[in-house]
Amino acid sequence: MAIRAGQTYARPGVDSAQIDAGLRSYMVSVYNYMMLGLALTGIVAFATASSPAMLQLIFGSPLAYVVMLAPLGFVLFLSFRIQKMSPQAAQITYWAYAALMGLSLASIFIVYAGESIARVFFITAATFGATSLYGYTTKTDLSKFGSFLFMGLIGIVIASIVNIFLGSTALQFAISVIGVLVFTGLTAYDTQSIKEQYVGGLEYADGGVRTKGAIMGALRLYLDFINLFLMLLQLFGGNRQ
Repeated sequence: MAIRAGQTYARPGVDSAQIDAGLRSYMVSVYNYMMLGLALTGIVAFATASSPAMLQLIFGSPLAYVVMLAPLGFVLFLSFRIQKMSPQAAQITYWAYAALMGLSLASIFIVYAGESIARVFFITAATFGATSLYGYTTKTDLSKFGSFLFMGLIGIVIASIVNIFLGSTALQFAISVIGVLVFTGLTAYDTQSIKEQYVGGLEYADGGVRTKGAIMGALRLYLDFINLFLMLLQLFGGNRQ
């Protein structure tokens, strides 16, 4: 039976302090992978946006579709194949994904002013940090909100596809507002879920399995952060003059 938030982690013959230390170490590794992935994405995005030749090569040709769709392929590949991958291969795939996301996100530097991007990034970081901390510390079982958040995510995807053809600013505003709420909720939900996966079994796994678990946890939080950032950028980002 999975251990839910609010349940004690104490077990007969097991030092609860040892469990807590292992959990903290595991969560630190998850956040480290996530933050390094975000750093790599940011560096690649900025470097690409700083090169007119790279921008023309990527966004001035059909290669733009490859750059936009490739990260989704990497996420699906990592999600379905990670159990059969070595820890090293999982890490390489994760870093490749983060770099590809950087190429894809270079376009935001074309649309939004640099200071606006920086401001929204710090707003996102503060929001993400507070929400993730809540997910880690709360005794409320957030799993009951999982289905609702997933339906909200599906609705955002469908509405975004429809709006590609409609081009409605009102619909885009609604998508962004709902998206902020959904990805804020997912941040807390995913943080608690990652914590419970460790306590529910990963603490007994070997180092390689824990490494792959940490990578998948980092990927979930990375996606929450990136999507929250993009939704906030659409709401508060200032366009380039």
